[in-house]
Amino acid sequence: MGKIVIMFEKYKFTATERFIRYVQIDTQSNPESDNHPSTEKQKNLSILLAKELQSIGLQDAEADEFGYVYATIPSNTNKAVPVICFCSHVDTAPDCSGTNVKPLLHKDYNGENIILPDDVSQILTIEKYPYLKNHIGNDIITASGLTLLGADDKSGVAEIMDMANFLVQHPEVKHGTIKILFTPDEEIGAGTAKLNLNKLGASVAYTLDGGEAGTLEDETFSADGVKITINGVIAHPGCGKDKLVNAIKIISEIVDALPKQDWSPETTDKRQGFVHPVQIEGIAEKASISFIVRDFETAKLTEYENRLKSIAENVLAKYPTASMTFEVIEQYRNMIEVLQHHPNIISYAEEAVRKAGLTVVKEPIRGGTDGSRLSFMGLPCPNIFTGMQAIHSKHEWIGVKDMEKAVEVLVLLAQIWEERS
Repeated sequence: MGKIVIMFEKYKFTATERFIRYVQIDTQSNPESDNHPSTEKQKNLSILLAKELQSIGLQDAEADEFGYVYATIPSNTNKAVPVICFCSHVDTAPDCSGTNVKPLLHKDYNGENIILPDDVSQILTIEKYPYLKNHIGNDIITASGLTLLGADDKSGVAEIMDMANFLVQHPEVKHGTIKILFTPDEEIGAGTAKLNLNKLGASVAYTLDGGEAGTLEDETFSADGVKITINGVIAHPGCGKDKLVNAIKIISEIVDALPKQDWSPETTDKRQGFVHPVQIEGIAEKASISFIVRDFETAKLTEYENRLKSIAENVLAKYPTASMTFEVIEQYRNMIEVLQHHPNIISYAEEAVRKAGLTVVKEPIRGGTDGSRLSFMGLPCPNIFTGMQAIHSKHEWIGVKDMEKAVEVLVLLAQIWEERS
């Protein structure tokens, strides 16, 4: 590994320059859309990435009609190495504007408060973001105060692109066939909706969609959605006495009957699950409420759903002429259920992180990634850090040294797979 360290010391990383360009392309996904991708503008980045991969030397790079980017770094070894894939998503979250992102490079961060210039009420402090301490004396990137930055997950995209650039420039680093995959619509849970696994042709994958340097995640929530629909009884309000049953009011009572001290995102952390109302819609005659249901133990989802149904039925019992439907929609499952059967996928990643001079940080994700779905589609897929912080917010930021360390980890990981084969 000594030679490769020297290569990194001499290498001119491109991740930062790429990242700053990529975040200026608006790629927000839309949860209300039934199209694939959910927004056409995501393709603007996908097409650009395919062209840049071709210019690096990956001749098969292409962006398809659904916004997916596929590319191959050919093997340069005689060994039979499993085909590995590195994956990130091009879309940004609908939670905060991604239009007209102005990335700002803060050189030699000195530990002082960072006031974002386009909205001076947006201030990053070490008190609020202690991880900033790790970047004193180094460069960090923020947005300008009016938008998110897009580090989730354009940092992962930029790092994978830089990894490809490094490996093409350094053919002496031995590796098997490496597949590159960029997906749309991950932020709205549709990142694998139109993925062609046969076309991808990988047997192992790693998403780059994590936070602090050294983080390696092999466990996510298991997740369901629940939709409760209440059918009320409509009547003219002027003569509604003893006739009208307002579905909106029943839905409101169900929300009010939810536990106040537990069972919610506001009151849980670490390995605790929750039930979270996310949308109410309807009119007096018919109204619905949508929930997300989360826990690290898949079996607990049914327990939570039964409890939620019981709460709703207890409310509905006061309204005998109203009716209810209770729909459960499976969303994704804890990737550990698959990854526990492939320990080398994790151990090789841990080795790569350590060889990059970092401490491995293993923690479960209180959410999901494309890796959750990919794992259950037959492509085991843990998650590697990118450096992104304060995601989905105007305070989003990332450290340049973390991005460059992520590139190192990917190169080392590809080499480890070759060495162990």
